[in-house]
Amino acid sequence: MSKSQVYKIKTISEFHELRGLPKPEHPLISVINMESVSRIHRSEPESLIFDFYSIALKRNCNAKFKYGQQQYDFDEGTMFFMAPNQIFGIESRKNGVHKSSGWMLLIHPDFLWHTSLSKTIKQYEYFGYSVHEALFLSEKEEVIISGILQSIQQEYLTNIDQFSQDIIISQIEVLLNYADRFYHRQFLTRKITNHKILGQLEEILNNHFNNDDLMESGLPTVQSIAETLNVSPNYLSGLLKVLTGQSTQQHIHNKLIEKAKEKLSTTDMSVSEIAYELGFEHPQSFSKLFKTKTNFSPLEFRHSFN
Repeated sequence: MSKSQVYKIKTISEFHELRGLPKPEHPLISVINMESVSRIHRSEPESLIFDFYSIALKRNCNAKFKYGQQQYDFDEGTMFFMAPNQIFGIESRKNGVHKSSGWMLLIHPDFLWHTSLSKTIKQYEYFGYSVHEALFLSEKEEVIISGILQSIQQEYLTNIDQFSQDIIISQIEVLLNYADRFYHRQFLTRKITNHKILGQLEEILNNHFNNDDLMESGLPTVQSIAETLNVSPNYLSGLLKVLTGQSTQQHIHNKLIEKAKEKLSTTDMSVSEIAYELGFEHPQSFSKLFKTKTNFSPLEFRHSFN
């Protein structure tokens, strides 16, 4: 198996086989105790892709986990959320032997068919963070998550009946809602890192709008700013909303309006010239945005200085 190969795992049964685990009790959902996972080879593919959802709580692992553009060790409780078709990799550190504690929940999309979660699972933004930002849990939070995962396992290990799927879906929703709470806690408790990102955002916007080539480069996008900061767009906007009450797009617009006001009040440039200089293709779009943000048209704002 080539190290540079991207290895796609289509079913939960394939994952169990790859990791030397018994055949799953249910083909579409599986809760795995990480202490039972011991098979990571030196020939492990550099990148893996699942065709199913994966929610993992890991610690004390003799491996590095490549999660998008970052690497993580598992000295602390770390939680990862991956939607189907997201890429990750594992690198064993000691003679190809892998030993860790924690839990992993695998959910095939087919298990969610005809349930409320089939649509709402896409609304949990941290699945979008998966290539950039893990969730670090306190000991108390680990206990809560571990308890829910074991309850899910216990449910599908008992006799399956007409209530089983609904009960498991409800338990997964509880798990995701707790994770949502813990992510927001992380936004608040990791203040130094988060405020550093806020400062970097301000610097990026200042540099962009002070650039003489705005007509060529156009307006900054949420995607381009997130890539520069090495976080996902969803994570960046979520973090900013907690810290400032505003999304990334609102921060872009605020900086834009600040520069527009400066030009309207200190230059004789026409509204169209200002719009083009700020990166707008159409002056009407600039005027509409300015009116929305200030309750004044650009000309009305300019006339207020005369």
